[in-house]
Amino acid sequence: MIRLAIAEDHQSLIDGIKLLLEYEEDISIVGDANNGEDLLHIVRLKRPNVVLTDIRMPKMDGITATKLIKKEFPEIKVLAFTMFDQIDAIEQMVEAGASGYLLKNSSLTEVLEAIKTVRRGESYYDANIDTNALQADAKSSKKGLLTKRQIQILELIAQGKTSREIGKLLFIGVHTVDTHRKNMVRILGLKGKGELMRYALEKKYKF
Repeated sequence: MIRLAIAEDHQSLIDGIKLLLEYEEDISIVGDANNGEDLLHIVRLKRPNVVLTDIRMPKMDGITATKLIKKEFPEIKVLAFTMFDQIDAIEQMVEAGASGYLLKNSSLTEVLEAIKTVRRGESYYDANIDTNALQADAKSSKKGLLTKRQIQILELIAQGKTSREIGKLLFIGVHTVDTHRKNMVRILGLKGKGELMRYALEKKYKF
């Protein structure tokens, strides 16, 4: 039996998923939440084995919620359900521990397939996601090279932009920008934010 918890800030979407799964004998919805904090409470109380969660939510985003869930309950499978198809957003969820990534324009039958797939211990990525680009970015990071997104951020750091300003310009969250900063410090072998700023100003990175 799949015990499913859903986190989504649009209740109408939750209701639609509930209608889809109503007659699925092997799936039971144990709780739903409209923010990350409530999701974490449901997980601790109901112990689902699959969590379907949005990324952008009030109080606590899906990335943070996923990290906390996987830290406390590593056996729980998390499936991201979002409108963001940017590689960096996918990477953030995968790094947090998500087993799959599904876009909100997916059909409800695909949602069902994704839930069953991650429950079996397999990964599931929406057909519209460029997994080759995702793998290329991951390889670049492992080799000590910056991804295209990180180079964009580094250029904006050199212009004196704050994380909030960078987020607005690139249409990503502040948390995502800060995580990229930390990853760049690690990849480049720097000691902190000050050195990252100096590195950006000296323009030692390759375009």
